[in-house]
Amino acid sequence: MKYYLIGIKGAGMSALALLLSDLGYEVIGYDDASEHRFTEDRLRERGIPIYSEANDALDSDTVVVRSPAIRDDHPEMQKTFDMGLRNYEYHEMLGRLTKKFDTICVSGCHGKTTTTAMLAHIMKELDGCSYIIGDGRGEANRESRRFILESCEYRRHFLAYEPAYVIITNIEMDHTDYYKSMDDMILAYQEFANKADKMAIVCGDDPYTHMLEISKPVYYYGISDDNDIQAKNIEYRNDGTSFDVFIEEEYYGHFDLPLYGKHMLLNALAAIGVCHYERLEAKEVAKSLKTFKGAERRFKETVVGNNVLIDDYAHHPTEVKVTIKAARQKYPDKKIVAVFKAHTFSRVQEFANEFASALSLADKVFVMDINYDRELPEDYPGIDAYTIINKIEGAEYIEQGMAEKLLPYDNAVILFMSSKEIYLLQEEYMNLLKEQQS
Repeated sequence: MKYYLIGIKGAGMSALALLLSDLGYEVIGYDDASEHRFTEDRLRERGIPIYSEANDALDSDTVVVRSPAIRDDHPEMQKTFDMGLRNYEYHEMLGRLTKKFDTICVSGCHGKTTTTAMLAHIMKELDGCSYIIGDGRGEANRESRRFILESCEYRRHFLAYEPAYVIITNIEMDHTDYYKSMDDMILAYQEFANKADKMAIVCGDDPYTHMLEISKPVYYYGISDDNDIQAKNIEYRNDGTSFDVFIEEEYYGHFDLPLYGKHMLLNALAAIGVCHYERLEAKEVAKSLKTFKGAERRFKETVVGNNVLIDDYAHHPTEVKVTIKAARQKYPDKKIVAVFKAHTFSRVQEFANEFASALSLADKVFVMDINYDRELPEDYPGIDAYTIINKIEGAEYIEQGMAEKLLPYDNAVILFMSSKEIYLLQEEYMNLLKEQQS
């Protein structure tokens, strides 16, 4: 069987392509040739061809899977309709896969990529697993029944999945182009949690998770004393975070996490909880977790002279806030410069004040134009980069071709934060630094 993935350079789509290839299927893809994405090189290394225009590689047995960003009126979709090919959306294809495995679904408004990556890292080393991570990584292990899947709440897509475990890292208002209230968001997570065949593992420190009515076995994790999976004796240091874990009031083990911030500790607790209930040895889990370096585009550091450049996927006010705080924890003596590119006008319209508050934790702020791929600017009049800039004292506009604005900052941490291709501005800045040094 051949799979044709339309929008294959997207992080989730590229991960699916790699997993399908591992399962022995022929995989080809379509995407825009003018735009280089960080996922592209990995696909080409695996021999997965990427087409940028109509091609003759399709036949009547080809199965089409499309990215959520690809609409019915896209020319490539129209071609597949005309050929009568079977078509699935990304989440529908994942739903079919979850039925073939004992699936661990990792959900939440924040932290699901890192938590998925942690679990995949641990279980791949200790007992084997297949996985799809939202940072563009995917792999299939035909010898293992476990499948670890990052599970997105957008438009309730995660309800297409059939999980053994459901992890919920947190619940917060987002995707305001679809969810119209916090109650609606909570109901979506509640329905998802109740699909768990074995159990739900839920962050008990989150203000909304206890509002969920879950009929399946549920175990809460966090720092407060009323959690079933609890971190104690916590030390936040500039080389990481150490803590002890107690599960149902019994000591499980000591862990050293080479990551920063309370949010990363909570992500680790979720992963550790699953490992415990899957009967993995605490010492082996701790040994593996100690070597975890983080997910792609999550607090990825590059040192250039006296400066530290950090590429991070943060695209929600809460994520921006915790990323800046993590940078403060690790680099307390450096100035923090935040460069931010928002994704979707609806998110900026809803959270402009929250974005401004979070970004104001930095010493200097630059904001880029809003990225959009599923909205139209004319539907959001008056919403642009200055919707945020005008709320932050001293904030400035920046865009591709303007990286010289960052050159005056020395002995600084420069955070490039966005779910889109902000790393292109980082590359431009690094090239300017090289020119200065030559």
